[in-house]
Amino acid sequence: MRVQADIAGTVCRIEAAPGQAVQEGDTVLIVESMKMEIPISAPAAGTVRAVHVAEGDVVQEDTVVFEIAR
Repeated sequence: MRVQADIAGTVCRIEAAPGQAVQEGDTVLIVESMKMEIPISAPAAGTVRAVHVAEGDVVQEDTVVFEIAR
């Protein structure tokens, strides 16, 4: 399952790594936009398969930021 950024901004913190188990609603990364921190959460329980961004990367809305395997 691919997860996309909800908003354009800068990745300020990555909170999960590939291979890590996550539950639905767990914050995987945080994007800063207009001085606000917006969490991007796991939409379902599973294992983080890949993180496609690094801290400091600028992302656009709908950029795939991570993948979860169920």
